[in-house]
Amino acid sequence: MQKKIALINDMTGFGRCAIAAMAPIVSAMKIQAVPIPTAILSTHTQFPVFYFDDYTSRMKDYIQTYKDLHLEFDAIATGFLGSEKQVDIVIDFIQTFKKDNSFILVDPVMGDHGQLYKTYTPEMCEKMKELVKYADLMTPNLTELVTLVDRPYPVSLPSFDELKEMCEQLSKQGPSHIVVTGIPFNDKQILNFIYNRHEDYQIVMVDRIGKDRCGTGDVIAAVIAGSYLNGLSFYESVKKATKFASKCIRYCEETHVPHHYGLCFEEYLYELGEEL
Repeated sequence: MQKKIALINDMTGFGRCAIAAMAPIVSAMKIQAVPIPTAILSTHTQFPVFYFDDYTSRMKDYIQTYKDLHLEFDAIATGFLGSEKQVDIVIDFIQTFKKDNSFILVDPVMGDHGQLYKTYTPEMCEKMKELVKYADLMTPNLTELVTLVDRPYPVSLPSFDELKEMCEQLSKQGPSHIVVTGIPFNDKQILNFIYNRHEDYQIVMVDRIGKDRCGTGDVIAAVIAGSYLNGLSFYESVKKATKFASKCIRYCEETHVPHHYGLCFEEYLYELGEEL
């Protein structure tokens, strides 16, 4: 039977992020994508104009259909959550649909470059820690990692031992597998730090290509989720995801695609299914 993954994130029409990026990626990996929208946007919020419809009040009724149908999911992936109520809805979803042979990937989209998003009040940060308890896999950036373990944002690059210590602290809250994504290592390289519980750390380095692009985290999370569900190790899943994202970013830079247009992953989607 074809595998299914529930994607809990916002639905943005133009800009290549969230469900609009994740669904085609996991579909290319021969997995059925089942969207569960947290909000509907015409474009993401880095565009000068956008339509935004908060879907919180309708999420329970939307999800009830899946409960009534007794659907089963092989994985659940969560992205940006805009309120404490949404976190509660997601936790209820996980408690209902998590099975012994399924996994939960939590991408704690809370901020970047040492700054939290405006919606992330101290109360919301504490609420996210409740969701962490249910995660098997997590993909925080450095800002999100230090926030979840109650540490200040470092003034310089943490050592590998310091990163491992913080990942161990986060792992005690729930996840067995963590990748700290997108850490600027130097002017030419980006570090992705991989932690697997009870194992030594691993690293995946990629070239630093241009400026940050919207939706990169969603692309990486989707490839990790799909690869892991298809039987790759966490390390190999991260390696595949970062390599894929880098290829897409390089194409965007070469063709002068604006940064807020996201990653042109359509050019390389076929590669994700070639080895399956």
